[in-house]
Amino acid sequence: MGTRQKTLAQEKEAIVEALDTKAQSVVFVKRMVVIAVSSITYLRGIFPEDSYRSRYMEDLCIKVLKQDCSCPEARKLIKWLLGCFDALEKRYLQMVVIGVHTSPDVKNHVIESYQFKFRYSECGPQMDILSNVNGDMKVTLEDTKKASSLLIRKLFLLMQNLESLPTGVYLTMKLFYYDDVTPPEYEPPGFKAGVNDSLWFEGTAVHFRVGDIQSRFHNMKLRVTAAQSRLGKLQEAGQLSENDMEMETPSLSQIRAAEMVTRDCKQDLPSEDGKYRGLCSEK
Repeated sequence: MGTRQKTLAQEKEAIVEALDTKAQSVVFVKRMVVIAVSSITYLRGIFPEDSYRSRYMEDLCIKVLKQDCSCPEARKLIKWLLGCFDALEKRYLQMVVIGVHTSPDVKNHVIESYQFKFRYSECGPQMDILSNVNGDMKVTLEDTKKASSLLIRKLFLLMQNLESLPTGVYLTMKLFYYDDVTPPEYEPPGFKAGVNDSLWFEGTAVHFRVGDIQSRFHNMKLRVTAAQSRLGKLQEAGQLSENDMEMETPSLSQIRAAEMVTRDCKQDLPSEDGKYRGLCSEK
């Protein structure tokens, strides 16, 4: 027992250790993206169990995607994330949208979506998964740690209580850039020029405000969108509050992305028509 406890203690990592420099802020932002995307794909059953390794953040056991895993689709998603990070480091990246859909032929018709938005200031990068907070916030490192832990816990709760995904689902990733600073020819690894279109949901779309993280260098929020028809478990358990969600009431709801340069993820092999190639994984 003593040996096991010592091993777990050694494996524990702090969610964030310092945010005194721009470089530390970039590392923190990347880490939160990896944790969020890994948690989403693990808890939604997108990839096999052996695609992940366990990490202990504070008192949380987190599954993180392995770069050397045997699942080719998981490795492809990791490649996409590395492309995102290239754009983030260059301060071009404005938003990342991950869509979950049931047909590889209808890329903008989704049943769930996960949106990460980034902003930049003279102090350093700001990550804002759809944030409306302006300016720097004077918060302590301890505040950031607590907010990070809360975001992860709320994401866990949401992912575990959404209705199970259908047996065959696909992932797509779309990047949106600040066109005033992004060179027209810029393409991060694994992406190609895309179309600035909308994501559509059948029925009412419900937007979840999962968390809010602030520091001197960045602000981060996570928004998850799902069709209302997939919220049965959450509604039955009474774990939804009006402060955590908002609804779009049209019969066909959409997520718009305006005034941005977009990049679509691409396959290792081109599709037959040479157009959008965004298929990532089949469950």
